[in-house]
Amino acid sequence: MTDLLTARDVRKAFGDNEVLRGISFDVPAGTVTAVIGPSGSGKTTVLRTLNALDQADAGVITIGDLSVDFAAHPDRATLARFRAQSGMVFQSHNLFPHMTVLQNVLEGPVVVQRRPKQEARDDAVRLLGQVGLGEKADQYPYQLSGGQQQRVGIARALALRPKLMLFDEPTSALDPELVGEVLALIRDLKGEGMTMLIATHEMGFARRVADRVCFLDAGVILEQGSPERIFSSPEQARTRQFLDRIIEAGRL
Repeated sequence: MTDLLTARDVRKAFGDNEVLRGISFDVPAGTVTAVIGPSGSGKTTVLRTLNALDQADAGVITIGDLSVDFAAHPDRATLARFRAQSGMVFQSHNLFPHMTVLQNVLEGPVVVQRRPKQEARDDAVRLLGQVGLGEKADQYPYQLSGGQQQRVGIARALALRPKLMLFDEPTSALDPELVGEVLALIRDLKGEGMTMLIATHEMGFARRVADRVCFLDAGVILEQGSPERIFSSPEQARTRQFLDRIIEAGRL
């Protein structure tokens, strides 16, 4: 299976705080990788460096046929092409409150990618139907539930036609009864062959849906492997400790 994403020795610090301390991993095309670990371990920073929202200090990241060496300080044009390879779904939706649902989905393709407006509109309408919100196109974010807002966020990211989808704790801001609808949509995307990297606290979901799991702690990937191996027989004591606490909390 061909890797869509490869990351080699990726490092990121904020001042004296070294958040990522040389992480390396691969994501094969058409698969789902779950990044798990305690709060503060660097999960969000991993995703943000993969989308260059936070530019890595060092390391080589390849998405598709575009490879960027961040130690070489890539220029703005290279970073723009790099960002275009992936779509990001945030914890807190980040929808524009003054725009309708349809306008939110159209913004990226029309303003950033400069695609023809009618083509982008047709694509946006199709995507809103795909996420079950076709009838909400003319409503505003405040008129939607949290789960619906998150599904709009997913449609907005898909509208950019990314090769890779990045999900940063996509259910953490949702009420428990709304989590299922977002997770069901992610399962549907997997069925369509979308390549995804998901930072999540939903251990049960990671175990059922992911093809591969990376356990991150203190800015280092301590181990990675199949969900069955990581959750049933982790090799590292720190991984076992983390999962034992998750089990005690009734979250696995």
